[in-house]
Amino acid sequence: MTHRIVDFLVGLLFGLGLLLSGMTDPAKVQGFLDVLGPWDPSLAFVMGGAIAVGTGAFALARRRTVALLGGAMRLPTAQQIDRPLVLGSMAFGAGWGLAGFCPGPALVVAAAGEPKAVAFVLAMLVGMAGYEALQAYSRRSSAPTPPAAPGAGDA
Repeated sequence: MTHRIVDFLVGLLFGLGLLLSGMTDPAKVQGFLDVLGPWDPSLAFVMGGAIAVGTGAFALARRRTVALLGGAMRLPTAQQIDRPLVLGSMAFGAGWGLAGFCPGPALVVAAAGEPKAVAFVLAMLVGMAGYEALQAYSRRSSAPTPPAAPGAGDA
């Protein structure tokens, strides 16, 4: 139960941070992304702060074998830039630029009932489900076929 309370409080803090920083305002996000127009650099400071906090958190996490609440410490291990990473990053950036939302802020704004954010979250969920289905299909189609049992085609 303690983990659920901590999860809720951390999520609440994250959501409040998104609201206070302006990350939930699509116009502000698109103003940040429009480097050839009236560019709004304020979100660069938000991202810089997030990177600084994340860098410190990862440095601490790398020295630990157990998470702060006692669970297993699972850190990312991939270090190469591959096609799925590049394509996923491009899709994320295109969605962020077109809609003005990324997943966290979209959830915050959708919870407030904003129709554009609700549509974005639904589209995001459909995309995630489609990706999982494609991955499952890919694993099944690339799995080796077991050999036929001896005498199985003899008549």
